[in-house]
Amino acid sequence: MKVPMTPEGAESLRNEMAHLKSVVRPQIAASIAEARAHGDLKENAEYHAAKEQQGFSEGRVMEIEGKLANAQIIDVKKLQNGVKVVFGCTVTLLNIDTDESTTYKIVGEDEADIKISKISVLSPLARAIIGKSAEDEVRFEAPSGVIEYEVLSVEYV
Repeated sequence: MKVPMTPEGAESLRNEMAHLKSVVRPQIAASIAEARAHGDLKENAEYHAAKEQQGFSEGRVMEIEGKLANAQIIDVKKLQNGVKVVFGCTVTLLNIDTDESTTYKIVGEDEADIKISKISVLSPLARAIIGKSAEDEVRFEAPSGVIEYEVLSVEYV
């Protein structure tokens, strides 16, 4: 099953994989070689730590390769500038009760980071606003209770 991802998210994963392969992998290989030079591998903590680190690093490389292979990269900038909330768009919401506005970009699950206003397309809020247009009102079930939002703007940037 293809998983939606923004071009920025795919580029970030490619950069992480390149770093793991070109920087981290050689560092780990050097650590293993140095630990082997110390002799007896059964009781060599440095060797075992380096091998464990190698396992984590290679596991992450395989995970990234799998994510990229299963990614459906959606560039919202290439879509006709629509009015509906879709994957990859940036949406500004007005909390009707508090009169506070918030802007979110709807991204893939691996890209989500609320600290930089990126929410997962699978999050309850994103699922509530997908398909809505500017001036639509949305009721969202949050852990603190029901929150009502008005969609102020939808941008395909």
